[in-house]
Amino acid sequence: MADETMSGGMTDEERVIEEEMLKQMEFQSFDSPATEDQLAGLSGMPEPTDAGSDKMGRKLDMLHDISLSISIELGRRMMMIREILELERGSIVEFDKLASEPVDILINGTKMAEGEVVVIDKHFGIRITTMLNPADRIKGLKK
Repeated sequence: MADETMSGGMTDEERVIEEEMLKQMEFQSFDSPATEDQLAGLSGMPEPTDAGSDKMGRKLDMLHDISLSISIELGRRMMMIREILELERGSIVEFDKLASEPVDILINGTKMAEGEVVVIDKHFGIRITTMLNPADRIKGLKK
């Protein structure tokens, strides 16, 4: 691989991804632990296949036990303070998205995917329909 760095066989892109993920996770508390599948989908890194795979595998293993906050954004709305103060039980706040549009899946406040709301028994869930490509995910981490 032409773009490998001298340290551990990681490419520049892999190193940037790892650094950005660690920056995002530093000194934060998280509510819901991420699964191994979710972390694999977020990393954007290919599976290691070269001689440095053991070293890279150990680095990725360190990330498996880190909890990340996952939230779903139905939509947004700007409101004046007077409008917010007028809200009461039963008030309806209309968002900028249509009911048929996909919802945003945010991990640590950064959009990583889109999905559709599903109901399983009496609980809400999200079916992931679109994952942002790794380059867009990295851009989102830099915000």
